[in-house]
Amino acid sequence: MLTARGIATMKVGTWAADPAARGAGRLQVRKLAGGEAAFYYRYTAPDGERVRLPIGSGLTLADAREQAAQLSRRYQGGDRDLRAVIEAEHREEDRQRAAKVREAAATEARAAATLGALLTAYVDQLKRDGKDSARAVETATARHIEKAWPKLWATPAADVTMEDLLSVVARVADAGKLREAAKLRSYVRAAYAAAIRARQSAQGLAALRDLKITSNPARDLVTIEGASKSRERALSVAELRAYWRRIVALPGIPGALLRFHLLTGGQRVRQLGRITVDDLDGDARSVRILDRKGRRKVARIHDVPLIDAAAEALQVMGHDQAPGYLFTLTSGATPAAYESLRDHLVIVRAEMAAAGELEKGPFTVGDLRRTIETRLAAVGVTSEDRSQLQSHGLGGVQNRHYDKHEYLSEKRAALETLYSVLVGAPAKVTTIRKKAASRE
Repeated sequence: MLTARGIATMKVGTWAADPAARGAGRLQVRKLAGGEAAFYYRYTAPDGERVRLPIGSGLTLADAREQAAQLSRRYQGGDRDLRAVIEAEHREEDRQRAAKVREAAATEARAAATLGALLTAYVDQLKRDGKDSARAVETATARHIEKAWPKLWATPAADVTMEDLLSVVARVADAGKLREAAKLRSYVRAAYAAAIRARQSAQGLAALRDLKITSNPARDLVTIEGASKSRERALSVAELRAYWRRIVALPGIPGALLRFHLLTGGQRVRQLGRITVDDLDGDARSVRILDRKGRRKVARIHDVPLIDAAAEALQVMGHDQAPGYLFTLTSGATPAAYESLRDHLVIVRAEMAAAGELEKGPFTVGDLRRTIETRLAAVGVTSEDRSQLQSHGLGGVQNRHYDKHEYLSEKRAALETLYSVLVGAPAKVTTIRKKAASRE
């Protein structure tokens, strides 16, 4: 029998063993350099090979015997190829540990992939793509979800249900803000859709892809009835001329800002806010707008001619301060925001109301855009030329791929016609024959 004293006096490299019954295997020990003893369980495999299974070193003799006894019981109980069985058990243990690590990581990732993270990443993608809607989405989701429903904001996006989102949208609708409720529904629905697309597109934002969203709970939210009442307000010719007279008389940069907006055809304010001195073509007397509105992946180039009065307004605004924004109240240092234009328009509108110059009540920036198209249509400017001037309704295959004509002459003629309407001169529309569009 092995003894602690006997093991201690063994020479380095020698072996010793406990006696054992036939077919039970036995405990063996080998003396290592440095004085430690390494213990093994030795048994005969089914193919006749004598196998030593390491038990360990640095153990007491009693501990080694206990572990050897456990192995012996397994061996005699049927695990004849004990090494293969134990190796399989170790592999299974490793697999289970790895699975637990993955599960923990997935749980952690799921906890981090909140509704708030989804909406934030969606806003970041809109900003990256230069979408004008980014600010509106950020403001609306912060106000109506992050602040109003903080627990839902922190809920994993994959756990959010249609009922959760219905409560969010319903609260806004119940407050009588139907249009705002409809927009909020659209924003959340689009955010989930963008995250799903990001998993399939290399151009999707990585932060959206990492959320691993697979379903859209906002998809089944029904539209808000009554939220999409189309506005029909268009200024009469008399109202439009009164507005023009007042902004001509408005001194300084605010007046120039309002005139430039009107004389360029009522372009979208946020798009005007992006143009800089680099977008100004002095030879062609035009400015270049990159229209990213809607689902466009690549911005549409939209060149807008500058008639004399628009060029004069541009000079009054100035663009000598870096980075040289053209549509500005700060001489180019910063772009004029929609809110700034609206605030100056409200002042002019109030003066018109006080003077009895409004026939149908107040009007908005958007109403001015509609007015321009309406008045141009009334004097014979074609629908196609109006669409080109205001860069809308141009998503067809022909416009996207074949018709490369820039319509600069047609746009300039339309703006000259608009100016004639504003100042009360006879409006004469000259039809310009377009060049045949190449279809090669």
